[in-house]
Amino acid sequence: MIKRESYMERIRPFMGNELIKVLTGIRRSGKSVMLELIQEELMENGVEKENMISINFENMANAGFCTAKSLHDEILRRINKTEGKIYLFFDEIQEVEEWEKCINSFRVEIDCDIYITGSNAKLLSGELATYLAGRYVEFIIYPFSFKEFIDLYHTIEPGSDERECFRKYLFAGGMPYLSNLHYDEEAGRQYLRDLFYSVELKDVVQRNNIRDVDMLERIIAYVTLNVGTTFSATSISKYLKNEGRKVSPETVLNYLKACVDAFLFYQVRRRDLQGKKILTVNEKYYVADHGIREAVFGVNMKDINLILENIVFLELLRRGYSVTVGKMGDKEIDFVCEKQGNRLYIQVAYLLASDETIQREFEVYAGIPDNFPKYVVTMDEFDMSRNGIKHRNIRDFLLEEKWE
Repeated sequence: MIKRESYMERIRPFMGNELIKVLTGIRRSGKSVMLELIQEELMENGVEKENMISINFENMANAGFCTAKSLHDEILRRINKTEGKIYLFFDEIQEVEEWEKCINSFRVEIDCDIYITGSNAKLLSGELATYLAGRYVEFIIYPFSFKEFIDLYHTIEPGSDERECFRKYLFAGGMPYLSNLHYDEEAGRQYLRDLFYSVELKDVVQRNNIRDVDMLERIIAYVTLNVGTTFSATSISKYLKNEGRKVSPETVLNYLKACVDAFLFYQVRRRDLQGKKILTVNEKYYVADHGIREAVFGVNMKDINLILENIVFLELLRRGYSVTVGKMGDKEIDFVCEKQGNRLYIQVAYLLASDETIQREFEVYAGIPDNFPKYVVTMDEFDMSRNGIKHRNIRDFLLEEKWE
């Protein structure tokens, strides 16, 4: 188990205070392990184990606590004679009916520190979430970064260098459980396929009462195969019509939103850098883990430029950047990234294999007058930086502590 220090650094300032810590993210991204890491650190800081209560609501043994009232009564029973602050850990809390009422009641009734996880972005939306308004802080847990992947892969293949690790990462992706399978190719592919269908069924179909599962699967396949490509709900609707399936753009949007809420996809809006406004059509989508895409569709090497884009995009989210696609006239910048008043521009390509490609990737920045850092990220081994624009090999870029 690796420490995932980048998340712990963000969570640590809130440990021990009354704000509810909410960990969200795609199923099996490592949220349960984060709860274990938090518990370990609390015990290292002197918290007694008997002051901690941890319940995983996917465990059938806890099925009797899946209503607000039953969970409330069970916790009060368990802490009856416990002295001092109580630390509550609830894994996959969305399985508890009206869980917000129960959590808010604990916050009011007892001296406690609460941590919850859930696999849906709608966890804190809707009518019931008003109980917790302003009383929680959210952390999205993503699959392993390349740096985390290297740390774990070296425990299995100690002699592997960065290039070898990156080749493995391109195919396997970053889902944590793969290390338990020793990154065996066939076993990993089977696990990721099963995970994909589990997310589709439990977090998309069942949670949103979707009846036309075949249509949903076609839309998911279209988006997954076209990650990083600009398209609209109307263009998907037209594509499916040509395939003999009629569906309205509104239904496409609803299905896409259900997938985004399940953290299967991330939506990226386009921004007009000249007019400084967000464009309302033709977004891009990226998949939660490129390893899932390889396991289900098996075309990552064919679309390697899109996969590199997907990898960089997720790294930007991990580091807390707000990301849009930049539009400058008829040119497009892959990522415009903002955090705490600072900005980065990033272009991602496979290789700068010709003068034409070099010109295209670097000249996209020609019309941008500001002095914020501008990067071109590729798999080339040689530094081709020019005119103040930094060129980075993707491995080096992903492993850099800071981009500036």
